[in-house]
Amino acid sequence: MSAITPFGAWRPEPHLAYRVAAPPYDVLSSDEARNMARGNPYSFLHVSKPEIDFPPEAKPDLRAIHARGAENFRRLVADGVMIRDPKPCFYVYRQRKDDHVQAGFVAGASCEEYRTGRIKRHELTRPDKVEDRLIHIESVGAQTGPVFLAFKSFKPAESLLAEAQARTPIYQFSASDEVEHTVWVIDDPVAIGSIREAFSDVPFLYIADGHHRSEAASQLSGKMRAENPGQRGIEPCHYFLSVIFPASQLRIMDYNRVVKDLGGMDRDTFLRRLADRFIVSPTEDPRPPKPKTMTLHLGGRWYRLEARPGTYPEEDPVRSLDVSVLQENVLSPLLGIENPRTDARIDFVGGIRGLKELETRCDSPLKAAFALFPTSMNELMRVADAGLMMPPKSTWFEPKLRSGLLVRSIRD
Repeated sequence: MSAITPFGAWRPEPHLAYRVAAPPYDVLSSDEARNMARGNPYSFLHVSKPEIDFPPEAKPDLRAIHARGAENFRRLVADGVMIRDPKPCFYVYRQRKDDHVQAGFVAGASCEEYRTGRIKRHELTRPDKVEDRLIHIESVGAQTGPVFLAFKSFKPAESLLAEAQARTPIYQFSASDEVEHTVWVIDDPVAIGSIREAFSDVPFLYIADGHHRSEAASQLSGKMRAENPGQRGIEPCHYFLSVIFPASQLRIMDYNRVVKDLGGMDRDTFLRRLADRFIVSPTEDPRPPKPKTMTLHLGGRWYRLEARPGTYPEEDPVRSLDVSVLQENVLSPLLGIENPRTDARIDFVGGIRGLKELETRCDSPLKAAFALFPTSMNELMRVADAGLMMPPKSTWFEPKLRSGLLVRSIRD
């Protein structure tokens, strides 16, 4: 079962929603966030990424940074920008861009189910990033950015999701990302009960994006329970803000790589060594056409690389991923990049930036860019079901969930 819980959200006054809603804290640099929020005191970046309110040259510690975020949140509440729903609700959050539509329930997901593996993960977390979110949640007293969860096809839950979208929304606006964001409130007790009952038959939830937020919420839950032995595990701090989508609606984009040099090889030597592992051919189309086929931009030209049979174990959920095929056949053995998490010779470029960005990044003849076929949701869930972890930077989800539309208190 999946135990989800309604909550009374802090949320913007409807006419200010488009000014409050902001991209997630971790997809913008501090300079990008500072520029985006300039001239907009309502931007939720002042809460979720509050270093933007310090001078660029300042070096405040994490607690000072997030104390400023908490102060900014209290100001939004005091000024009436953020209002509070008086009773627990579920919400539906829909995003539409071009012909792609995804809609999910906004709810509290169980920290206990995260710890026991009923909410499945597929990425490792970094302690410094978890600490940052933990201090943020503690300082603000709320979870401000939702975790992106998915569930396998389950018609009762999907039918309730469709029914909710027939109502009048509280928000509907198009943001600077050209995505239409729409939110509905579900405050009817019967409807709330139906949603909880439907999810009680959903065996697992999957983290699509938000592993650090999930881990931070879990650590806070454990800390609160240790400090308050009388807690029953149903208090708000034992759940985390999430948007729960049918996996069939989600779109994963490619997550591409740029390598700063060829490890001492010239172009012809590198291409010759690639041919031992791939069928290499020049191409005019830089987009990979199918799994296990990637493209390479090198020396102003594009090449198609089709993995040869036997270069990856087909039955291994992780090593058969396209990102693993690249790592194990090119980055490690040919270029000496053993740990892409820490090697300064490699950069990662989300597919939202387009393949032209890869060409731009290759500003010398010996820089190489690799465009990958996107990981699928089925691959992601296969890895998670096996209890395994994906390589870093395997998935890029679009559209991104906006922060500040629905904020969940951990105190009441």
